Amino acid sequence: MFSKNSFGSIFRITTFGESHGVALGVVIDGCPAGMTLDLDLIRRELERRRPGQSTLVSPRREKDEFEIVSGLFEGKTTGMPLTVLVRNEDVKSKDYSAIESLFRPGHADFSYLSKYGFRDHRGGGRSSARETIGRVIGGAVAKQILKTQGIEVVGGVTQVGTVKAQTCDFSVVEQNDVRSVDLARAPLMIEEIERARKDRDSVGGIVEVQATGVPAGLGEPVFEKLDASIAGAMMSIPAVKGVEIGTGFAGSSMRGSEMNDEMGPEGFLSNNHGGILGGISSGNPVVVRLAIKPTSSLPKEQQTVDVNFQSQSIVTKGRHDPCVAIRAVPIAEAMMALVLLDAWLLQLSERAAQENMKSSLLSASHLEYPKKV
Repeated sequence: MFSKNSFGSIFRITTFGESHGVALGVVIDGCPAGMTLDLDLIRRELERRRPGQSTLVSPRREKDEFEIVSGLFEGKTTGMPLTVLVRNEDVKSKDYSAIESLFRPGHADFSYLSKYGFRDHRGGGRSSARETIGRVIGGAVAKQILKTQGIEVVGGVTQVGTVKAQTCDFSVVEQNDVRSVDLARAPLMIEEIERARKDRDSVGGIVEVQATGVPAGLGEPVFEKLDASIAGAMMSIPAVKGVEIGTGFAGSSMRGSEMNDEMGPEGFLSNNHGGILGGISSGNPVVVRLAIKPTSSLPKEQQTVDVNFQSQSIVTKGRHDPCVAIRAVPIAEAMMALVLLDAWLLQLSERAAQENMKSSLLSASHLEYPKKV
């Protein structure tokens, strides 16, 4: 049985590695040659994702320093596969020895064993969010390319537990440990997390991602809709259980006259559609929100079964985030960047093919049969 570990069409990433393995990383294919790679940007994005960055996330101590082992020469991309490696350093697999034969509630233990007949119980193996290191690296490269086209991707936390942001300012996201878009509500969000931690529990949250500068015309009208691609990408992130575009679920309680974004000579007068109409970008900011479930690993006794389906109780040890929404922000940004870059490259290739076809047809219209002698 084989897993699907690649994402994208023209700009394609393949991630590899496990939570408690030797290393993790990514192979990036489709990166143009001659591009000066901003290594500091990759470092910053990994720093935003790594554990141990504050008291609100997993205390696992990983520096997440990366090594580029192929595809880069004298600071520039070669056009060949760009392979980036991050070695695991702070692995404590013994924390999981007591649950080797138990299924953790909320985790993929049972489903993985059902699929493969085998599983890596050390931190969840491939199902661990540590796999997303490769996505963040790929997203950092994609962001660099998108920026040359005036496209930028930002994200932040809009809700933790029952505490909701009342304003949305992405410029303050890195100014608070919870990555809230509302600086005034950040302390309340932190209190919500700390209360759950003291109860040996966890809380969920909502992450919003916006992409500005996206040109109109990206995406397909039927099976490769831009919003469908984005939703699929976001749902592939661990702990994400819901995705909405624009007004999302709130639109179901609106009337059409409220939901419709009226238009004027200057453009759309609102953005309820979240930058996508009929599966194709409209030129407005692309707005996506992700519902993040509470962390499944809890130091609280819960009921489960073992591999023989006998009733057991379980307490999950190890180092875990009491709220995974905080570290989900750079991951969600990365997935948005990957989808948009791939859609943009596909649009370029389609237009080039159309122009070539027009040229060929134009040339063919002037052809004449050879004259008979």
